[in-house]
Amino acid sequence: MRIESLALAGLLFAAATPALAADYVSQPGSTLVFATKYQGETFAGTFPGFTARLSFDPAQLAASKLDVLIPLAGANSKNAERDDTLKGADFFNIAKFPQARFTATKFRSLGGNNYAADGSLSLRGATKPVTLTFTWAPGAKPVLTGKATVKRLDFNVGGGDWADTSIIPNEVAVSTKVTFAAAK
Repeated sequence: MRIESLALAGLLFAAATPALAADYVSQPGSTLVFATKYQGETFAGTFPGFTARLSFDPAQLAASKLDVLIPLAGANSKNAERDDTLKGADFFNIAKFPQARFTATKFRSLGGNNYAADGSLSLRGATKPVTLTFTWAPGAKPVLTGKATVKRLDFNVGGGDWADTSIIPNEVAVSTKVTFAAAK
């Protein structure tokens, strides 16, 4: 009888303890892509070398958080001249601002395996709200597939002569597919 009471007490304690979100880290092969237009021509690029840390449990969204570090020097649009311009003072200004960071601590369910992470993007010394909408594929190696829109002029990316939105639109589409593994 005593063992049964201890077991029951242990189960009740476990049920009363709030569940913690699982902790994950991004894995090689994950992608972070940006796309926009230049004089009407669409182009895309990637940010290789980004890292993401995620605490996430769909049943405990209030405990979820996301932190993504993006080294800007790696921006690659497969056009060396454009990439040099992106890294320069008029755009990312990597000499002064070598990385961008997205952090989110407010998560919302959008139904099914669809969610929104409301957070802040820090880029070129400015921090502005950005929402990442994503699908979550759970499993041993869960996958987050998401998208966001970043207004580049909010961060003074492409200011000066490049601020003309008829040449480069203000909205930049960002998409990501991140494979995660449990954090150690």
